[in-house]
Amino acid sequence: MSDAARPGDADPERTADAAADAVDAPSDETGAPASTSEMLGAALGGAARRAGLDPADGRSTGHVVWKAMGGWRGILESVLPGVVFLVAWTLTYDADTRSGNLLLSLGLSVGLAAVFTVVRLVQRQSASAAIGGLIAAAAAAALSLWTGRGEDSFIPGFLTNTIYGTAFLVSALVGWPLIGLAVGFLMGEGTAWRADRRKRRVFFWLSLAWAALFALRLIVQLPLYFAGDVTALGTLKLVMGLPLFAPLVAVTWLAVRALYPRAPK
Repeated sequence: MSDAARPGDADPERTADAAADAVDAPSDETGAPASTSEMLGAALGGAARRAGLDPADGRSTGHVVWKAMGGWRGILESVLPGVVFLVAWTLTYDADTRSGNLLLSLGLSVGLAAVFTVVRLVQRQSASAAIGGLIAAAAAAALSLWTGRGEDSFIPGFLTNTIYGTAFLVSALVGWPLIGLAVGFLMGEGTAWRADRRKRRVFFWLSLAWAALFALRLIVQLPLYFAGDVTALGTLKLVMGLPLFAPLVAVTWLAVRALYPRAPK
């Protein structure tokens, strides 16, 4: 099937595929400089490797997804502070003021994140993710306490989703999808994947899928923020967190493994 657009051809999939070829095709005149792309690929690939997302490892999909979520400890560290905030807010909610006990809810949530961080430090385990989560939780709490609005504690999350979503979208549209840069580093081929039409397409669509995930969170959650519905906002943040992250990690892993099949022993 030809990828060139034909007069009267209204097939959206064919049009999108042609767009993917157009933006991802190798070019000597456009695109990121090799040194920049290699540095970015090394940074992304290193982060993916530390998260257990190395296609060269030969791990099962289930193992990879579990490792990416951090196992039981990572899941608890990611979910429990939000659950504690939501429960405390709901239990102390006053229908007259349409607000819960903000100080108590935030204090319990940030306190729990601090406990997780201290435990990792005492056990001399990698605490970078826990420390990052603690800083983010503290910043969100500080902002919310400053404004006196519980919904403002979700603003840092909105900013994070906006930045990540924009990065994935723009990288795909300019022909240097972030997924491809990371995988190229992990598989030791740098940016050579850009000469392979199949890989370009897969990395293009995977990057768009990740951009769509971050955009979906914003589309669903922002109206609740403006409505001041903290309970619904907190619930949907949890629902649209790991439950959506894990399947997309699995899809990404399977797609990349299909592109780089293991050599028979």
